[in-house]
Amino acid sequence: MKTDTIIRNEGMEVLSKYLGMVEAERFIMLIQREPFDYTKWQENLFENMTIEEISKNAAEHRKSV
Repeated sequence: MKTDTIIRNEGMEVLSKYLGMVEAERFIMLIQREPFDYTKWQENLFENMTIEEISKNAAEHRKSV
């Protein structure tokens, strides 16, 4: 498992690569303003989907990557 520091650093690298440093910092500020409960989001992520739908979506995503 990656440490928080590694995840933070890799995240900044990706954001900076695709958004540029200024827009990456702006994105982080926007996220910090929004109240976000990751655990609650994760609990409800697939609540209206069947196992078959989740599996199909995962397979399609894997093919596209």
